[in-house]
Amino acid sequence: MGTQGTAGRGSLVALLEKFAGSLKFNIGNSAPHTIQSRHTIRLRLMHIGLKRILLAAMVAALAALAGCPASQDAGLPAQATAPVLDKPAAPKSAPPPPAASVPVPVQAPPAPASAEPSQRDRQLIDSVEKAYHAGLTDYQQGHTAAARANFDYAVDLLLRCKCDLRSDDALSEEFDHIVDAVNTLEMDALRQGNGPTQQAESAPVDVAGNITTPANPNVAAKAEAELKTTQSDLPLVMNEYVASYIEFFQNSSRGRGTIVASLERMGRYKDMIQRVLREEGVPQDLIYQAFAESGFRPQAVNARSGAGGMWQFMPYGTYGLQHTAWYDERFDPEKATHAYAHEIKKMYDQLGDWYLAMAAYDWGPGNVQKAVQRTGYADFWQLYRRNNLPQETKNYVPVFLAVTLMAKNPKQYGLEDITPDPPLMIDTVKTDFAVDLRLVSDITGTPVQEIEALNPSLLRMSTPPDESFDLHLPAGTRDVFQRDIAEIPVEKRRFWRFHTVEEGDTLAGLARTWHVSVSELAFVNQLQAASDLSSVDSLVIPLAPVSEPRALRSTLYRPRRGDTLVTIADRFGVTVQQLRRWNHLSGGVLAPGRSLYVSEPAHISALRYGKRRHGAAKAGETTHPASVKKKPV
Repeated sequence: MGTQGTAGRGSLVALLEKFAGSLKFNIGNSAPHTIQSRHTIRLRLMHIGLKRILLAAMVAALAALAGCPASQDAGLPAQATAPVLDKPAAPKSAPPPPAASVPVPVQAPPAPASAEPSQRDRQLIDSVEKAYHAGLTDYQQGHTAAARANFDYAVDLLLRCKCDLRSDDALSEEFDHIVDAVNTLEMDALRQGNGPTQQAESAPVDVAGNITTPANPNVAAKAEAELKTTQSDLPLVMNEYVASYIEFFQNSSRGRGTIVASLERMGRYKDMIQRVLREEGVPQDLIYQAFAESGFRPQAVNARSGAGGMWQFMPYGTYGLQHTAWYDERFDPEKATHAYAHEIKKMYDQLGDWYLAMAAYDWGPGNVQKAVQRTGYADFWQLYRRNNLPQETKNYVPVFLAVTLMAKNPKQYGLEDITPDPPLMIDTVKTDFAVDLRLVSDITGTPVQEIEALNPSLLRMSTPPDESFDLHLPAGTRDVFQRDIAEIPVEKRRFWRFHTVEEGDTLAGLARTWHVSVSELAFVNQLQAASDLSSVDSLVIPLAPVSEPRALRSTLYRPRRGDTLVTIADRFGVTVQQLRRWNHLSGGVLAPGRSLYVSEPAHISALRYGKRRHGAAKAGETTHPASVKKKPV
């Protein structure tokens, strides 16, 4: 539905959007701006490689997720007769869509044969395969979150190896075969309803379905009378088709439940949507098209077709919405609303009628143009009565009109007691690093589900690395987030956590809870293993990546006989200055029996709230924002 139907959330296949950090893949379509109805679209995107093409294939109904995207006839003349709105700027090309689902493999498909890989390549491929198979085991056991973390790590190993994947055949083949395998599993999870982010629910227009019984004459008469006093910036229409849907949403339990839940949700987004529609110069009452599309659910998907988000964009097309390995802007309410406004405005300019534009948004402007040319009527209701529209599109506009009239007259339809959700109040920070949403939750003291809801476009429970992203936080938490996130090394922000110390907490107890060693926990927070936490507000928790259970242990090194700071620095590829800073060393002498931190710990401050604590920095040493916070005395 919406701009080309409705379908599942993005897949890891979008990782190909950044091939070795720079090479982008484009998955094309012969009609990149086609809008199609749900019952005609099921797209299968295949073949991940340097050059990718889109193959539309018809399969049996039980195979699911296949179909023929209708193409848009660009050569048809425009039929605009209404006043012309300003033409929108051409939107940016959308990134590649996720591939369609195929049967689940028991193991990753064999990588193609190539020249004998180098020792470096073999070691990297072994690590990648280990992470993949760990994820496969998790997937088969139903642990989808852990599986996703392992799959992410497998692909990240290749993307971050500082290798030229384009010229290294062995690594390029491994990349293709791992991403193919991961995508296969993700699509199978989506098809079975186990996808980590999907919200596959029926759109309100599908809930209403095709009503064939005539409306109650009393309902129709009442609606006709109300229309005369209802103000709208659209030419509202009342007829027997609209009256039938008013009766459905007013008197059936399913219909009433749908409209009540949708109007409650609308409260969260109403101010934002109306602001965007105003900025884009389109009618304010188009807000109710989001009801027909998704019921105001920003992560709504339709498992049959391929579209998603509040405005139900397909995962391909030129809408100006980006889709990468890390985020899918179809699920960003504000960005998707801007894209919707551009599209509907463009279709109005072409067709000259708002209801024909809505039909085009559902069915495709080329199809609507053909129907107009075939009949000679540039009028939605004439096309409706002459059966020149598919049933879904015939239902689409009457549902919109019914909901618009009811929402504008809540008392007459028993909707006056609805309590809309409060408008979203958020702080926004720009990130250029990956940070896990669970860490964001820890720092802001907000349930992780709320952090996810504020950032519905994120696909991997993390912001993207190495590119700018607007991270939404609960209102009033920006400063504490920026202060506390600075305490954690950038490369650790996808794994480490933050814990607010409670009465009775001990290092030993927290180490058991978080499955880390006491020495690691103490060292990262620059405490002693026996330290009392009664004066400490919070701790950084040094968790290892899912696929690197021993990663933390390698960061603590016990010097051997003959070791010096120079030899240790050389062994671990760091500088003597870093070793001194991380371990608060003023000279070059190593204390017997003392372990050294050989990778960056948390950025611990020696001074907080004006009081020094054990392990405070000596004069002249560099300090950073605090991780271990002292309680005020």
